[in-house]
Amino acid sequence: MTLYSKITGTGSALPPKRVTNQQLADQLATRGIETSDEWIVSRSGISARHYAGEGVNASDLGAEAARKAIEAAGLQPNDIGMIVLATSTPDHFGGFPSTACIVQQKLGIGNHCAAMDVQAVCSGFVYAVSIADSFIKAGAHKHVLVIGSEVFSRILNFEDRTTCVLFGDGAGAVVMSASEEPGVLATALHADGSHADILCIPGRVSHGAVEGSAFLHMDGQAVFKLAVSVLEKVAKEALEKAGMASDQIDWLIPHQANIRIMQGTAKKLGLPLEKMVVTVDQHGNTSAASIPLALDQAVRDGRVRPGQNVMMEGVGGGFTWGAVLARM
Repeated sequence: MTLYSKITGTGSALPPKRVTNQQLADQLATRGIETSDEWIVSRSGISARHYAGEGVNASDLGAEAARKAIEAAGLQPNDIGMIVLATSTPDHFGGFPSTACIVQQKLGIGNHCAAMDVQAVCSGFVYAVSIADSFIKAGAHKHVLVIGSEVFSRILNFEDRTTCVLFGDGAGAVVMSASEEPGVLATALHADGSHADILCIPGRVSHGAVEGSAFLHMDGQAVFKLAVSVLEKVAKEALEKAGMASDQIDWLIPHQANIRIMQGTAKKLGLPLEKMVVTVDQHGNTSAASIPLALDQAVRDGRVRPGQNVMMEGVGGGFTWGAVLARM
C-alpha cells in the first residue's frame, strides 16, 4: 500500500488589533514619516493588518490556530506525533527553546511528540509542509501539526515606511495525516544564499548585545524581481513532478506579500485571478503564516473543497522559495 500525506484540518488566528492604512499613516505622522492609504495600496495591495498585543507571542497565536486545525481534523491534541513550526519571530532569542516546543506545552501534548522550528522566512510554511510530508510517507508519524506563526510587528522599523507598512502578525496551521488517498501530490524547494542580503535582519548578538540592526531590512526592488522569476518556475516544477498541467489547479494560494507579484504569477501560469485566494489586503504580509491563514479562510468560507487541487507557493529571505501541490 502506498502511503500519502493529506491535509485533514486547517486553522488560523489573528490578533484582535486591526490597523488600517489610515490609522498607520496617522501613527507614522507623529514620527514625521509621511505615507497614505493610496501610497500603500498602490504599491502592495494592502489595506490593513493585525498587530499582536503586548505579551502575545508567536506560540500564543500558533497554539490558537493549532487548536482549530486539530478540532477540524476530528482529533485530540495527543493524537499529534510531531509539530513542525515555521517562524522568523520565535518566542525566545536565538530560537531556543523552539517555539514548537512551547506550542506543544500549551496544547498539553505529551512527550511522545517530536517538535521543531523551521527557518525559511516567508517560505517557511511550504518548507514545513514538505518536511511533514516526508515524515508521514516514511511511516514515522500518523498525524503531524504544521504551523506558520509570526509577530513581525516586533522587528519592524517604524522609521522606514518602505517596510513597516507591509507586515502584520498572525498564525495558520494544518494537520497532515497519513492517508491511502493522494493528498500532497508534489513539493519543490529551493534556496540561493547569494541573495541573503536583500531580505534579512542584519544584526547579530555578541556578549549579550546586538551588533548592527535588529530590524528587518529589505531591498524591495530586488525582492520583487527575484520573486516574480522564481514563483512561476517552482509552480511549474511541482506540476511537472505530479504529471499535471496548470489548468488542473483549482486554487492558487501564493505567499501574501504583494498583490502585483501574486497577480503576475497567476498570469504566467495562465490562471484567472478568480482562482487565486487573496488575503494580503486585510492581513498584510504575515510571512510564514500567510499561506495557512489564506488556506484556512478559503476552506472555512467554502471556496476550497475536498477533492480540489491547491497550489501553495512562497518566496522569502535566504533566499528561499518552494511550492506544494496538494489535493484537499
